[in-house]
Amino acid sequence: MSMNKVLLKREVPLHILMLPAVLVAVVFYYIPMVGNVMAFQDFIPSKGMGQFFKSEWIGLENFQYIFSMPDFKRVLANTIVIALYKIVLGIFVPLLMALLLNEVRNLHFKKWVQTIVYIPYFLSWVILGGILVDLLSPSGGFINTLITAFGREPVYFLGNNKTIQGVIVTTHIWQSVGLNLVIFLAALTGINPNLYEAATVDGAGEWKKLTHITLPSLKPMIILVSVLGLGQILNAGFDQIMNLYSPIVYEKADIIDTFVYRTGMLQLQYSVATAAGFFKSFVGLIFISASFYLAKKFANYRLF
Repeated sequence: MSMNKVLLKREVPLHILMLPAVLVAVVFYYIPMVGNVMAFQDFIPSKGMGQFFKSEWIGLENFQYIFSMPDFKRVLANTIVIALYKIVLGIFVPLLMALLLNEVRNLHFKKWVQTIVYIPYFLSWVILGGILVDLLSPSGGFINTLITAFGREPVYFLGNNKTIQGVIVTTHIWQSVGLNLVIFLAALTGINPNLYEAATVDGAGEWKKLTHITLPSLKPMIILVSVLGLGQILNAGFDQIMNLYSPIVYEKADIIDTFVYRTGMLQLQYSVATAAGFFKSFVGLIFISASFYLAKKFANYRLF
């Protein structure tokens, strides 16, 4: 039996196992792409789905319309600001925690901290949103109870344009820090301990070891996580913001995804909402392509 036939026979079960995931991707990701045609049409939902391919073709008018909307410019700015903060702090915070935990010698305490930090990652934002609404409530919430205990006025964190972006970014870090923490801890375990022993013999202190051994060894992983985060530059977190924001904070919390939801599902402007979503996907594709190029160039990482 030839080598190719042996490999094929061995890989057939793996392909069969992968088939359900491929079908899900086709049904929920690729087939709905056909709906992007509405971005170039004057689609009127009241006429029924039979008008899907019969609606008037209007070219780029929907895109010109959304770009002329003052709300869309604000929404785009909010999306970029929130996403950038999430990307930057989503790398810095778990990296700092990984460096601190790496110095802990009590393995039981170390595993306990990792478990506690990682738990929120497995909870949906429906659950976390309910918890945060109770914690941050201006009337009886735990955080505001502490604030009033020190003689300060309670803060309406989720109903204040000055605080909502900070709440969104902070709670996102709280929910997702566990994943990157595991990645950085795994990278730290891959550093050759002989390097630290040699540095100790040469009289290097902890700071010198950090700046000359640990951080340079982590540099490829830091670059990789950073450039891959660029692909999410217009993805500021629909499920999180949808569960935390309200009309009173649209000015600072409204993002492209929530704008698309309200425009399409609530106002029934399907063509306009599709155009906004198409714009986000197009820009995201550019950034994802650029991120993989940068990952290959600076971190020697390639997907294909």
